[in-house]
Parts: sequence; C-alpha cells; structure tokens
Amino acid sequence: MTEQETMVSQEKFDEMVSELENLKTVRRTEIAKNLEYARSLGDLSENAEYQEARELQAATEERIRKLEELVKRAKIVTDGKKKDIVGFGSVVTIKKEGSGDLHEYTIVGSEEADMRVHKLSHVSPLGAALMGKKKGDEFTFETPAGKQAYHIEKVA
Repeated sequence: MTEQETMVSQEKFDEMVSELENLKTVRRTEIAKNLEYARSLGDLSENAEYQEARELQAATEERIRKLEELVKRAKIVTDGKKKDIVGFGSVVTIKKEGSGDLHEYTIVGSEEADMRVHKLSHVSPLGAALMGKKKGDEFTFETPAGKQAYHIEKVA
C-alpha cells in the first residue's frame, strides 16, 4: 500500500460514492435554491440567510473535494484474509492483562474507524499492534498511560 492509497471495504467505498453522488446532485441543487432565495431578500451584506447559504455551500464543496480524493485513492480490500491471522476485516477478541473483560474489535481502514461501534483502524496504535498476530498471542503497545499488555482470545 502506498501513502496515497486509502484502504476501505467495498461497503465503505459504496457509501462514499453514494454520498458523493448525493452531494453533487441533490445537495448542490438545494443549496443553489437557498442562495437564489436569499439573494432575492435584498442587501447581501446584512443578509444572514445568504451568509449561511454561502457557508453551507463552501462546506459542501469541501466535502465533495475530500470524497473525490478518497474515492480516487481508495484501495478496496476484499475478504481474502486468513481466518487465524489478524488482518484487515478481522474480528478480534482481546483481553487486557490482569482483567477478565473481553473486548471485540473489527479491523478496518482509517476512514471507517469508529470506536462507538468497535471498528478499529489498522493504523491506530492498538490496530497496528494487532496486525499479523494469531489467537493465543500476547502483545503490548504504547498508550498515553504507558505500555499495555493484552492477550488475543479469538480471531475471526
């Protein structure tokens, strides 16, 4: 993988393409209508609706640029992973040393990472420490609180 590539699943790629299409067609049209309406209200220098519509337009165009770049650089990673080795797309259950609590994470690309749903980036400190490991392996990684030791309970 080069620095320019962004690893994503097919699902995330499709989601980005869909969002991009929606922004370019539906959202741009809505913003253009809002701008036209705001212009009809008169003096643009003191027109809050116009200023808000311009800011929304700028934010939307920035998101379009970002998505176009991400889609262009996307490297779709298929489910060709080995079931017993942690890699992109693996679901890993780990246990912190000295604790009985199990934590399950899915290893994903940085664009998909979301700790609220236990999706862990493969380039995050924990994700990178997990890559290439197998069930039963012990590993440590550096955190702001110091080194943490974990045990891999399961790889799926």
